[in-house]
Amino acid sequence: MAEFLQLTIYGIVAGSIFSLGAIGLSLVYGILRFPHFAHGDLITLGAYFTLLPVSILGAPPELSFFFGVAATMVVAVAVDQILYRRLRKVAPVILLIASVGVALILRSLVQLFWGAGNQYYSQGIDMPWRLSGVNVKPDHLLIVAGAVILVVLLHLFLQKTKTGKAMRAMSDNADLAQVTGIEVNKVIIWTWVIGGGMAAAAGIFLGLDTRLHPVMGWRILLPVFAAAILGGIGRPYGAIVGGLIIGLAQEYSTVILSPPYKPAVAFALMVIMLIFKPTGLFAGRKA
Repeated sequence: MAEFLQLTIYGIVAGSIFSLGAIGLSLVYGILRFPHFAHGDLITLGAYFTLLPVSILGAPPELSFFFGVAATMVVAVAVDQILYRRLRKVAPVILLIASVGVALILRSLVQLFWGAGNQYYSQGIDMPWRLSGVNVKPDHLLIVAGAVILVVLLHLFLQKTKTGKAMRAMSDNADLAQVTGIEVNKVIIWTWVIGGGMAAAAGIFLGLDTRLHPVMGWRILLPVFAAAILGGIGRPYGAIVGGLIIGLAQEYSTVILSPPYKPAVAFALMVIMLIFKPTGLFAGRKA
């Protein structure tokens, strides 16, 4: 039972990170209709932007979080306005290929400025709390609490604000949304702001849980995609559930599989979903 609870905690932490990444991925697909393969490198960039105030000013990661999120939002909007905006009318596969190029550029810039080695927000060992035979790190509580707060804020934004309602309308029917007078460019910019911010938060939390590395976002891109597909691509609420399912499934699989095979579990679940229910668990529900 203690092992099961321990794996559940690890799964919830991993699932919280995957959910944040998958939310941004789903929003971008829901509005712009293309899979953004540079999303993993936005995750990496958010983690490294947060490292700047930590290493230069000695600021704690909790405060540097806001700088990392804001800087990644700016980069996401800039990439869209400089590159993707010029490709709006082309086939989605062209945008997909362009996003692969953006991913390579962002990854190379991270390696150029921060190097190819591992980086850490803090040195030393963070001693876990021992509760009923289960180890709980303070960072784990911070990650889960932070993810819950961000999800609640996103829900309020989508449900209560005019821009959030416009984003949901465009996700459901872009042509009808344009006819009704919704400002498409404004909605697209907000999509990148939120998508970039969620990606940055995922990267920062991943850095708190493990370490920073130039390919950290690329390595979790598969479970992030799996979470988005599981919940229904283009459905941010489904991405939350999908992320938790993938996180828990990966951790529970270590009972019978070696930990390096955890990404294979995400891949298997994604393939099964694409075969039997390609529209995802939340297909047909409002965004």
